Amino acid sequence: MGKVITGVEKSKFDYNAERFADVDILRYRVEEWESLSLNQKKLLYCLSEAALQGRDIIFDQNNRYNLAIRRVLEAIYSNYQGDILSKDYENFVIYMKKVWFYNGIHYHHYGEEKFLPGFSKDFFVREVQSLDPFFVPMRKGQSVNNFLTEIIPVMFESSVYAKKVNQNSGLDVIATSANNYYGEDITQVEVEQFYSAMKTSTNITPITYGLNSRLVKKNGFLTEEVYKIGGLYSSAIEQIVYWLKEASQYAENRLQKRVILSLIEYYQTGCLEKYDEYAIQWVQDTVSRVDFVNGFIESYGDSLGIKASWESIVNFKSLEATAFFQLISNNAQWFEDHSPVASQFKKKEVKGVSVKVITVSILGGDCYPSTPIGVNLPNSDWIRKDYGSKSVIISNIIDAYDKASSGNGFIDEFVYGEQEKKLIKQYGSRTDNLHTALHECLGHASGQLLPGVDSDVLRIYGSTIEEARADLFGLYYIPDDKMLDLGLLPTPEAYKAEYYKFLMNGSITQLARIKLGKEIEEAHMRSRALISHYILDVGYDEDIARLIRESGKTYVVINNYEKMRELIGKLLARIQRIKSEGDFNDAQYIVEKYAVLVDIDLHKEILKRYAYLNISPYKGFINPVYTAVRDIKGNIIDVKISYNENYSEQMLRYSRDYSHLPTYNEVAK
Repeated sequence: MGKVITGVEKSKFDYNAERFADVDILRYRVEEWESLSLNQKKLLYCLSEAALQGRDIIFDQNNRYNLAIRRVLEAIYSNYQGDILSKDYENFVIYMKKVWFYNGIHYHHYGEEKFLPGFSKDFFVREVQSLDPFFVPMRKGQSVNNFLTEIIPVMFESSVYAKKVNQNSGLDVIATSANNYYGEDITQVEVEQFYSAMKTSTNITPITYGLNSRLVKKNGFLTEEVYKIGGLYSSAIEQIVYWLKEASQYAENRLQKRVILSLIEYYQTGCLEKYDEYAIQWVQDTVSRVDFVNGFIESYGDSLGIKASWESIVNFKSLEATAFFQLISNNAQWFEDHSPVASQFKKKEVKGVSVKVITVSILGGDCYPSTPIGVNLPNSDWIRKDYGSKSVIISNIIDAYDKASSGNGFIDEFVYGEQEKKLIKQYGSRTDNLHTALHECLGHASGQLLPGVDSDVLRIYGSTIEEARADLFGLYYIPDDKMLDLGLLPTPEAYKAEYYKFLMNGSITQLARIKLGKEIEEAHMRSRALISHYILDVGYDEDIARLIRESGKTYVVINNYEKMRELIGKLLARIQRIKSEGDFNDAQYIVEKYAVLVDIDLHKEILKRYAYLNISPYKGFINPVYTAVRDIKGNIIDVKISYNENYSEQMLRYSRDYSHLPTYNEVAK
């Protein structure tokens, strides 16, 4: 086995790679790489290649012009002959890096609105016209000038494709969203009627209709263009499948090989029944150390929660840390039985709940460059009920966040009490991990729908309600004596660090991720706001918690942690009832009341305080580089890892080596 190349020694590893605009680009370490067998490294290498092959898909899903814009920006950057010190060029590079970071021209998750170039139209026109026409991503038969006429409004006019995902209940959320999951001439009513007609209330194992397709009109009739080999995105999916087949050679066991081959069959057919078969096999593989997510999975990018974005995470289990958190899943039935929700909404038998701490080795699609720190899958309610779910905590990503933000002054600036500061500094990281584990492992896996309730009946509020349910479940149990009995908390007071941080984040500090004047859009942020504002409102008369102002600054003060837990329990019971009964009206009421609106004066204050600290509200990652060492017969004899690639180098390499889709992935009328 060859020497592992780390790029830098561990003690000198630099987590902070680059900053531009309001974005920090970080690096993450792949700990324990040397502990893996050669076969596991081969498997991870092939799965990592599969994770990168779908990069173009997420760009195209986010907006139909994203690939054209990314490709013309990269062409200008690679062929630029002008003044690199000019303001136009400086702003051009920033804009291009933002397009890379957000996988398109809209902010990722938090605000969803389009960001505009800081360079002039004249600069852009001049640089495009100076390119060899071969490098201009034009439609067939189009001239450079016609390309400019088409693309300039998309880039420079704020009203054109203004918001990637619109959640405003007073508007047609399909017609006013800029994503590419639906044809441009399709309305919300048409979408809802189309998919409602497919469903039957008697099906106890419903497939997730619409998950892996674009809905378009052909000759005036609605039809699905399915993501599969021979269908939409075929050229990228063919490459994904190629590397999945390569990976199957190195599977750790028979079940893992069946999982990979089942996913391949799904990609080949586009059949959602096959997807459920794959998901059931995947969730039952709890033995393999290497694992992965690859496919059209999360539906946060669709206002109606029907269509899924393409994503991939490749990882391997951290054995010691997993053993620690496995205590949670081992006691899943106890937590379900003692939940404060009504008995008819509880699972009588919790099946297959597992939790593991993972080291991520590659991020792809909608999980790159910005990634979650925890995942719970599959999303299908009936599969979770009958077969269980897998929950993961991504330890090396959490570690990178912590290391990169060490000493940035955030706690001293935003935390009010000295006792809270002490608790957060001492236990904040540990309680964060514990809440993530409870959220992913138990929260998402808890509860059940009543018979006949559709999983998407809550429509635009469904994702927020689901995230609030998982957040509340975790928050409710963190102070429980069970945490101490299991050894998951070091002291009875440690949970207060998470309570304070959560309430502070949900009501104050997460506003730094929203552009001034905008409402809260993203489901996880809405969840935090809903819970925090509910506690501050309902608990106000009892002085449980409140916002105070001191020296012109707003702080959270919690006066009664025990009663705060009681409120959390009451809200959890209500949110679970909404989910279980499919109560759209109450979902709409509670989300619109607590989760959406932003106090403009508070917003200005928080943005100013963040600017003073020079903290970037958005963070993403550069992937490590994996190199397969082969013998003269082409066999892999080692896999080396390096952290030397910078952000621009990686993005340009990915565009060169993993760009398989045509610029315009459109369907003939």
